[in-house]
Amino acid sequence: MQISKKWHALHTKPRWEKKVAELLARKGIESYCPVNKVSRQWSDRKKIILEPLFTSYVFVNIDETQLSSARATNGVINFVYWLNKVALIRNEEIETIKRFLNEHDNVQLQKIPVRTNDTVRITNGLLMGQKGQIVSVNSKSVKVILPSLGFMMQAEVETSSIEIVKKQGLPFSENLEFAI
Repeated sequence: MQISKKWHALHTKPRWEKKVAELLARKGIESYCPVNKVSRQWSDRKKIILEPLFTSYVFVNIDETQLSSARATNGVINFVYWLNKVALIRNEEIETIKRFLNEHDNVQLQKIPVRTNDTVRITNGLLMGQKGQIVSVNSKSVKVILPSLGFMMQAEVETSSIEIVKKQGLPFSENLEFAI
């Protein structure tokens, strides 16, 4: 019988995300600490640095037998819980984060409640074929909702790369924000 691994989110001490990922790797536990390429300006130079996208979070792909070992890792506070159970993160959401970070630099996170409005399909780019929900009509930006975490990633996208699949009453505009 093969034990199936599932993605979970670990809450870490502040600024321990990369260290926790390293310690988990030493234990043989698969982890993912998404990092964002951010440009920082110092008085004498400009530099691209890698900083964790989700502050105080690291994702682990583990089975039930590895729960206590992951939790016991130095720097880990606890698992993220949803409805009194260890929260599960869908594989598709981890893959979406990876694709999004490969395509965009300087990604911004915004904590949001999940909403439903117009359904759209991305017709171009790395996320081609993905369906999503329009969150608001604003500037030229894409907002990708990750329901398990309640976060939204944001980056610029061409509106020509979006088509309406199902109308829910929002006015169509040149500039859309949507959520996958």
